[in-house]
Amino acid sequence: MEFSEVVAKRRSVRHFNTRLAVSDEDVSALLQAAVSAPSAGNIQPWRFFVVRSAAARQRLAAALPQRWAAAAPVVIVVAVDPRPCSARYGDRGEYLYSIQDTAAAAASILLAAVDRGLASCWIGAFDDQAVAEAIDISSPITPVAVLPVGYSAESAGKPARRPLGEVTTWL
Repeated sequence: MEFSEVVAKRRSVRHFNTRLAVSDEDVSALLQAAVSAPSAGNIQPWRFFVVRSAAARQRLAAALPQRWAAAAPVVIVVAVDPRPCSARYGDRGEYLYSIQDTAAAAASILLAAVDRGLASCWIGAFDDQAVAEAIDISSPITPVAVLPVGYSAESAGKPARRPLGEVTTWL
């Protein structure tokens, strides 16, 4: 699939086909895309927690306002360890670069999922401490995004987007 097609096809999917599993090969490909993301100083502060078992997905879903996420056969929690960025870049590294890097990794997972015929959704509205406790993430590592991944059970239409003229300034 051409990159422009991958970008155009990406959708936030909230209903998954529960009869279709996601292979370890697919999960590895998504994670490989994530670790290929850009990173300030090549520090790579991201950490990935692959939640596969039904029990772990239920615990995670119980910590989220989006309970539907448990229906996905795989949920990848993208987390950040801010310490190496802080050590190198101070506060800006801890509070900005580490989050930017981790967000880039999460976006790469979403695009790689489309390329492999999978669907996902970026969940960012959650209590990070509750999510961390649900899947045993130790501080200072902090969840940044929860990405349920599976095969879509919905036909997601194209979402409305603001025109470029509203969001772009040419200088």
